[in-house]
Amino acid sequence: MAQTVAAVYTGQGLAEPLKKVFDELLPGVRLVNLIDDSLIYDVMQAGGVTPQVSGRLLGYYRSAAELGADVILNTCSSVGEAADRARAFVSVPIVKIDEQMAREAVGGYDRIGVIATLPTTLTPTMALLRAQAGAAGRTVALTEGLAKGAYDALVGGRPEEHDRRIAETAAELASSVDAIVLAQGSMARMEASLREITGKPVLSSPRLGVMAVKRLLESL
Repeated sequence: MAQTVAAVYTGQGLAEPLKKVFDELLPGVRLVNLIDDSLIYDVMQAGGVTPQVSGRLLGYYRSAAELGADVILNTCSSVGEAADRARAFVSVPIVKIDEQMAREAVGGYDRIGVIATLPTTLTPTMALLRAQAGAAGRTVALTEGLAKGAYDALVGGRPEEHDRRIAETAAELASSVDAIVLAQGSMARMEASLREITGKPVLSSPRLGVMAVKRLLESL
């Protein structure tokens, strides 16, 4: 029987790009998507993860376990802290999509710029990087890069403006950092162009997250 991965989403945007990564790296694995795009809305409205959001996510993780998932992939960086807490209450291992990205960033670079289009993603990504640096015994300098207005441009149907604002933010960070981390998986499609613009390594989460899932599945 094929192994099963359940991917839990708080929004719609990453599901199709992530499926392409799964098709490439894990073609024999059954992928099940659990999507509730009201979650990211509630996180944005509250300015962070609420107990209600955590409870609903725990319900999705438990549903994933009940449907036979061998691994659960939490795809949203904004709710990483909820995934951390849920691990104690779910029998199936939970992989956070951005965890491997954070490990590689703090393991390879001393000065890291972090780009996000939402404060609710920027803050937990910075915290994740600090936690991973501490676990590795590393000291890193983190620089915030909030691409203001980019998210509103995207949801307003102006993707070119969204990309331009992110590119501008990356260019502003470039001279003061050794590498750039993209806090949202949906920004992964800009990885190559931002590398060209900045001349710096750019790390994004989807591929590294799926590779972490692959390694875990191989160990089961």
